[in-house]
Amino acid sequence: MAQVRVIKKYPNRRLYDTEISSYITLEEVRQLVIDGEDFEVRDAKTGDDLTRSVLLQIISEHEETGQPMFTTQLLSQIIRFYGDSMQGFMGSYLEKSLQIFLDQQGKFRSQLNNILGQTPWSMLNDMTERNLDLWKSVQEGFLNAASQGQINAATGKPSSSSKS
Repeated sequence: MAQVRVIKKYPNRRLYDTEISSYITLEEVRQLVIDGEDFEVRDAKTGDDLTRSVLLQIISEHEETGQPMFTTQLLSQIIRFYGDSMQGFMGSYLEKSLQIFLDQQGKFRSQLNNILGQTPWSMLNDMTERNLDLWKSVQEGFLNAASQGQINAATGKPSSSSKS
């Protein structure tokens, strides 16, 4: 198992990535999250885990710019859960709900890619080939039936379809 990447946070609020021996920005920490990197942020002096507060800081900064993900009403409802008897369940509920959403989103994207993975021309070609195969089988069936009728007429035998 790979070791967890450690980022130290100094009193001057600078973040030091021990893996690359360099200072990094909050945006670079955000990129680590996006890339699925396992990391933790530790106070450089005390060693306390500051990962959650740094992640909340990233969320806060992104909520202030662009189109926010959390409405005021949603944030108010979340705040109301603090101190409530259901507080302990809320985190795991939100986490599981988000995982279900992500799973469904992945399935949807996969299905969409399967449908759109083909170009319009290849889809048309596939449909045309299937239609031609169907048309050929209909023609063969018709010709077989017609030729069977001619053979029966020439021999004087009644065809199976003309039996009463």
